[in-house]
Amino acid sequence: MNARIFRRAALAVSAVAILPLTLTACGDMDKDKDKDNASSSAASEPAAPSSDAADTMAPDKPFGPACAGVPAEGAGSFDGMAKDPVATAASNNKDLSTLVTAVKKAGLVDTLNNAKDITVFAPTNEAFAKIPKADLDKVLADKATLTKILTYHVVGQKLTPKQLESGTYPTLEKSTLTTVGSGESYKVNGNSSVVCGNVPTANATVYIVDTVLMPK
Repeated sequence: MNARIFRRAALAVSAVAILPLTLTACGDMDKDKDKDNASSSAASEPAAPSSDAADTMAPDKPFGPACAGVPAEGAGSFDGMAKDPVATAASNNKDLSTLVTAVKKAGLVDTLNNAKDITVFAPTNEAFAKIPKADLDKVLADKATLTKILTYHVVGQKLTPKQLESGTYPTLEKSTLTTVGSGESYKVNGNSSVVCGNVPTANATVYIVDTVLMPK
């Protein structure tokens, strides 16, 4: 009788001792399952592209504060300008009307429209307004001087924003202009700011600037 009671007591003690170990093992197994499930979920979800990758995939687009004034539709929109050669495209942008008048007076419409792969730094109406009216009228009446100034705004290759970060480029006027900047902030010759850049036309890339460039 005493032996039977002793064996039962021993079994009970053993069970009590084993139970925590069993619970611990079960808990560890559950944690391992949770880890496996988490790993599986992470593997099944596509990784988000890095910012560098996103920048690489993003197409180049026009940039700058003045771009907000470009109409969303029609011939003067970015899509519309991209279909026309540069002088025609500029004529559809109301902020470039003084430039277009100057180009017509200099007889450069066909020259610009027929050129291939060029960059035009296009002064706004406000840029021309910085020039005293008497001086501007004098220049507009002098075809040789006007041609010299306008062709100074044209580079014989398409320039990307990256190339504008630090560069010196020959112009159709036969001298050079310089560009510096980064991101969406660029200057030409140190004093003319790009206000709407990287605008595509059928044969040119246009950077609209806030100051008329003068040949050196």
